[in-house]
Amino acid sequence: MIALGRGCGLGRLALCVIRHSEHDCARGHSLAQVATTPQPPLIQAGWSRCAATVAHPPHPPMGGGFGAKYLAAGPGLFAAPASRLRDVIIVGGGHNALVAAAYLARRGLDVLLLERRGVLGGAAVTEEMVPGFKFSRASYLAGLLRPDIISDLELHAHGFKYLARDPSSFTPTALHGPYAGRHLMLGSCAESNHASIAQFSARDADAFQEYEKFLGEARELVSPLLDSHPPSLPQNVREGAHVAAHLSRLLRVGARHSRSLIPLYELLTAPASHILGRWFESDILKTTLATDAVIGAMTSPSQAGSAYVLLHHVMGEADGKKGVWAYVEGGMGAVSDAIAESARGAGAELVTNAEVQRIVHENGAVQGVEMHDGTQLRAPVVLSGTTPYHTFLELLPGLGARALPPDFVRHVQHADYSCGAFKINLAVDRLPDFLCCPSDASGAPGPQHRGTVHFESMMHEIEEAYRQAAQGVPATRPVIEMTIPSALDTTISPPGKHVVQLFVQFAPYDVDPTVGHWADPDFKQRFVDRCLNIVEEFAPGFKSSVIG
Repeated sequence: MIALGRGCGLGRLALCVIRHSEHDCARGHSLAQVATTPQPPLIQAGWSRCAATVAHPPHPPMGGGFGAKYLAAGPGLFAAPASRLRDVIIVGGGHNALVAAAYLARRGLDVLLLERRGVLGGAAVTEEMVPGFKFSRASYLAGLLRPDIISDLELHAHGFKYLARDPSSFTPTALHGPYAGRHLMLGSCAESNHASIAQFSARDADAFQEYEKFLGEARELVSPLLDSHPPSLPQNVREGAHVAAHLSRLLRVGARHSRSLIPLYELLTAPASHILGRWFESDILKTTLATDAVIGAMTSPSQAGSAYVLLHHVMGEADGKKGVWAYVEGGMGAVSDAIAESARGAGAELVTNAEVQRIVHENGAVQGVEMHDGTQLRAPVVLSGTTPYHTFLELLPGLGARALPPDFVRHVQHADYSCGAFKINLAVDRLPDFLCCPSDASGAPGPQHRGTVHFESMMHEIEEAYRQAAQGVPATRPVIEMTIPSALDTTISPPGKHVVQLFVQFAPYDVDPTVGHWADPDFKQRFVDRCLNIVEEFAPGFKSSVIG
């Protein structure tokens, strides 16, 4: 969240000190609410910045051209709210902005939130794109929503409910391939994990529990940072006491896990392949784990820094269980709906179909916002839930270098939002039936359907897909993660039918023009067909099961 107000001046970037959350999204990184070129209902290309998020091009156009890149606003007309002076106006209605609205309203402030689309949630939305089937259109797993936020905002009372996935990971193999149809399945049971991994390497089976312990200790070192803003020089005694308490907590955690400090530094800077290669020898295990190191990022396991995402993906926590990612009953939109209900209950006003044209400022002070229809709404403080680019370079016309430091402007202008993520949402009339792990004759979901299905078992598959995407060419054999939330959530699809989500790497947003472009429906469909064909290799009949 970006806070602008009379107290700090427009030239200062002040990060909101309200607790904030990230979740996937993907699998959570920060969520932008803009999309790429217009897509058919179920296929969104070029999404980036996080696993299952929606993102904008690396260098968005200024002015009106940017608006055309947003997700469709949805039905409904803007109904201007009361024009009274508010304490705070929030631009954007993504889940982070909703959390800010809820906390501020609970402090007794008069809060007005303005969302351009007809639905709240940003990338955490549930939409019925096929009759009877409800899709988590962008983000698709939850885990980084901080427990304190769930408790403080009483989200369970507003319908929020985790659905634990166990097993959490399934990697099928070809019957006539090098693994002879054996499959890898990982979950919460250490004994089951050991037995599954031992099919491929007894050494790896013994090492896996120690590897998870290592990541767990690294998680404990990082976790205190997630619930506090970065320490700064205190301005008064109260702030000094808060900073001292925070630093003391960090020191205690560091002392308790001192042997993990240097490995943590390596985890934040090294290639994932380097870390995984030191722990394991079997390609199928390394590859299954390495997909977490590249998810939502234009990188490969052999690139420096990719190991950080291994840590990021054990930061998940659901219902008190650490290292866990879960579905949410009703889809990811249920997260946003619960937060929105909490905010409304505290008195916040949330308005949809409300496109902000600009943040109004005079003499270095924020005055409020101007809507697309010219309506002006007043407040001394504006929080922006949009990207820094959209906030500072598009919503603040005329500000520019007069108030913003040149270095800051350059950083904002050249922030890299590029990625190779591509999400396909499918309605199917039956579950995928994997050759190496057949479905039950009754058609009921099995353990192979509950978690994330990985279709790569060799590290070189990820590396080659990245190499092609880095050259502007959609991967010949994309990296695919399949999730089937309806295997656990009966509220999102008709009985016997299912929602299938394919989160795909590597489909670069900027395609080499000599190869094609995403605006060409045939080009896009050929890429989708490649993805479906990969699934078909492991689960014959999958393509014919697709009904929408």
